[in-house]
Amino acid sequence: MRKQLLAMALAGAAGLAATSVIAAGDPIETRKAVMQSVGAAAGLGGGMMKGEIAYTPAAGKAVIATMNGAAHSFGAFFPDGSDAGDTTAAPAIWSDAAGFKAALAKFAEATGAGMAASGKAGPADLDAFKAAAGPIMGNCKSCHEAFRVKK
Repeated sequence: MRKQLLAMALAGAAGLAATSVIAAGDPIETRKAVMQSVGAAAGLGGGMMKGEIAYTPAAGKAVIATMNGAAHSFGAFFPDGSDAGDTTAAPAIWSDAAGFKAALAKFAEATGAGMAASGKAGPADLDAFKAAAGPIMGNCKSCHEAFRVKK
């Protein structure tokens, strides 16, 4: 229970950080903040999937909703000229813009399906959460492989 509360608090804090950075208007810092919130949500979701954190429908819904918000906003933070600086964004984001947009669309489709499957209160049980979140997490991985530079 303690781990679950900590993970939920971290996810919330990362979301607040993303909001303050977005207001500042720095696309690289905004991307980082959005990905921090996604990372916190993925940590919570992965912990529940592995049985390290007790599953609750509200936590499952928070994971999927965080991913959904990122899927629908993240692409806006890659304007021309934001490929330099302290970023792990791969050059392919700009050289293969159509591929990047397609990956984001696939992520948004998966998160939208997860939102629909989770209903108002969140996936009813861990198996329902795994079914809804599994494709979402798979999209995270494939996008990172193609459009992120490992440091």
